[in-house]
This record gives sequence, structure tokens and C-alpha cells, in this order.
Amino acid sequence: MAESRPRKRAVYVRTPMAEQDASVRITNFDEVALGFSPEEAIQEAERCRSCRRPRCIGGCPVGVDIPAFIASIADGDFAAAYAKIAETNVLPAICGRVCPQETQCEVLCTLARRGDSVSIGRLERFAADWFLANGDKPESAPAASLASSAGAAVAVVGSGPASLTCAGDLARLGYRVTVFEAFHAAGGVLIYGIPEFRLPKAIVKREIDNLLNLGVELKTNTVVGRTVTVDELLDGDYQAVFVGTGAGLPSFMGVPGENLLGVYSANEYLTRINLMKAYLDEYDTPVTKAGKVAVVGGGNVAMDAARSARRLGADVTVVYRRGRDELPARLEEVHHAMEEGIEFCFLANPVAVLGDENKRVTGLQCIKMELGKEDASGRPSPQALPGSEFEIAAEAVVVAIGTSPNPLIASSTDGLATAAHGGLITDRFTATSKPGVFAGGDIVTGSATVILAMGAGKAAAAAIDSYIRGEVDPWK
Repeated sequence: MAESRPRKRAVYVRTPMAEQDASVRITNFDEVALGFSPEEAIQEAERCRSCRRPRCIGGCPVGVDIPAFIASIADGDFAAAYAKIAETNVLPAICGRVCPQETQCEVLCTLARRGDSVSIGRLERFAADWFLANGDKPESAPAASLASSAGAAVAVVGSGPASLTCAGDLARLGYRVTVFEAFHAAGGVLIYGIPEFRLPKAIVKREIDNLLNLGVELKTNTVVGRTVTVDELLDGDYQAVFVGTGAGLPSFMGVPGENLLGVYSANEYLTRINLMKAYLDEYDTPVTKAGKVAVVGGGNVAMDAARSARRLGADVTVVYRRGRDELPARLEEVHHAMEEGIEFCFLANPVAVLGDENKRVTGLQCIKMELGKEDASGRPSPQALPGSEFEIAAEAVVVAIGTSPNPLIASSTDGLATAAHGGLITDRFTATSKPGVFAGGDIVTGSATVILAMGAGKAAAAAIDSYIRGEVDPWK
């Protein structure tokens, strides 16, 4: 009779991860979290050994076998850990950094009932970083796994997380995949929306290079809807089209003075800093490097904009109409922002942007708010307090109150049904109303997380495979 492995005693405290000190990191755009050492990774992975009924997989939108990859790390077999993650996740180094594990897989961790959950995201990052530094060559393009897919071509529109996941999964199945990207660099929100200090561009490039090595073709500087239409793609070589163009159309406040010089949408502000490299002195990128910056909003994008402005030398105030407990941003991002000296003005809402005779921003006029009954979002509804107006000095204002899908694809493609928020309507197969066209990610849901977009891309790849092989036709 085989001996059973003795059950390890549970450890309810996480292994800490080293970070740049706040006083240092506000002077650079280097990554804040420094990652686990091999010894730290093994120590943290050992905490997972005591779990007998894991539930964490149920919280992962792409279905990573979490207990299996963590067990490999605990055994010191980092290559096996990476291989297990890569079975279902084509962007592990990215997910390990920006996925909100604390509200997904980690919240279901058994240890979370009595203490800290296992640091699933940090361990995923460790395994991916180890592979990028020490692993063998990236995956090679596989032979077509299904005879009926051999030679079949699929067009993928956009190169954000949903599109990259869909492209990677289809390439592994043997399809010829072409990704069309409007910008000069692939990555979508991963490169223009997320700052270098949270997600280094070199990491994104390495992950994309891995996909290209699978045989995925990339065509940049191609605006689908202008350079080429979806109909032209379907009439050409492609048996199906996946649309994953995200939600890049910014929302504005609709208050007086919003057209003054120095007012940015968060999308524009972060794109100028991230993709156009305004954070590097040798790049003459047009962006206001103001002494005082006000950021309106309380989500992750607002935190990214505020922390970027801080690194450009500004004193930054985040203006949010609800209280601290209602902030939608990740707790880690809020914690880092506060460590970095960013001020928060809670229960306040802008009513006007103030400017001088040269039409340049001089400040933000706000009104105090109080919280009332819960609204449709499940959070207390903010109500203005009459006569409570006040001013915040600012030379630049960044508006980070949400985005919606760009209407270009829908407006240039006949037969694509859209929802009230402008996103494409899909069925349970991720199929749109137009035969041969599938969609997923923010273009469908509106602004969401990287990992949810990846989950949609994975579902779409499976649906496209079934459609091309004649197993399921969503339009019949």
C-alpha cells in the first residue's frame, strides 16, 4: 500500500514581494513590483500544498489549472509550471501582472477563509518570467491538428488581449491567422493603456513574439473599416473574422471648459506617455508636463493616469464622486498611488474646468457630494450638495470616467447589430448578427479587464473552429 504524503500545516500569511521604494519609483517608469526569487516562489507555492478541495480554477476566465502549475513551482520544476499555464493562457507574463486575481481565482482560494490567499498571480508571473529568461525557444507553429482546418484562414481585427488570445488558440489548431492592427505596434490596450511601471513593453513584445512564432501574421497600420472593410476580408481569403477592437472611445464629463488646452481623455494622455514614450527625455512627445494635475475618476485607468502624471513631476489630485470604500480600482493600485503621494478628493464631482485668457487650464471647479441609496451598479448613488462648490488648482485635467466601443467597425459593416452602449451584440457562440463574424472583449461588453477579454477570445476561437469545421453554424 502506497504511503500518503503527510498533510502540510497551512500557512495563512503570504510571502511578501519586493517593490521599489515609493520615493524612488516616482522618479522613474521602471516596474514597481520586482517579482519573486526562486526561493520565495517555492515558499509561497508550498502554501498551496495543504489544499484538498481547490476551487480557484473556477475563478479563472481562461481555465488555467492553478493547483497543477503551483505544485510544479513547489517542486522546483519551473519549466513544467510554465508549460501547464501555457496550455490555456497565451499571455501568462501579462496576466500575472495585471489580472485582478484578488476578485477572481484568489477570492476562491481555501486559505482566504482564514487569512491570505495564495499569491496565484505573483506565482504565474514568476513562472512566465522564468521561462522568458531561461526557457527554451518559444513554441513553434504546429502542424494542422485537424485536417478540415488545414489551409483555412481567419482574420483577427485588433491586437489587444481578446484578439491575441483568439489568434493564439486558432494558430495552435492549425489555422492561418492574420491580425490587423491600426497602430504601428501590436498589443492594443496592453501597450497604449497600461503604464510601463505596471506592464513593461518588453514583456508585451516577448509574449506577442511567441504568438508570431506560432505562425500568426501581423499587419500593422491597417485600419479595418477604412484601409480594408470586414466585408472585403470575408470576400477575400478569410473564412471567418474575429473583431476584438476594444472600447477606445473616451467619455467626457459634459461640463463647461472641457475644451480648454490641457484637458485630456485618459486614453489620449496614457497613449502619449506609453506608446509615444513621453516618459523618455529623448522623445519630443507633445504632452503637458504640468506642475499640478487633476484626474477625474476612480478606476484602474484613473490610477494609471495619476501615477503616470506623478512620475512626470506633477502634484496630483484624484477627484472621485464617491468615497474611498467605493473606489472601483484594484486595492493594490490605490495603495501604491497613496504611497506615491497622490492626493484623493473623495465625494466631489467637477462642474466646470477653469481657464485663463489664453484658454489654458487653471483649475477644476467641483461640488461636494453625499451618498444616497444604491443605484443600478449596486453602489451608493452620489448626490450633489447645493452651494458647496470649491476649486482645485490644476494646469492639466485628465478625464478617466470610462470608454465605449469605437463605432467604426459597426458603421462600415452592413448587418452588424449593436447594443445601446455601442458594442456589438453576440450570442452564446460569440457570433455577431453577420454571418462569419465573431466578436469578443470590450467591443462587446464595454470596458472590462484584460483577463475577461482573454476569456472571450478563447471562447471565440473555439466557436470559430466549430463553425469552419461545419459542426456549429450560429446563423442557421
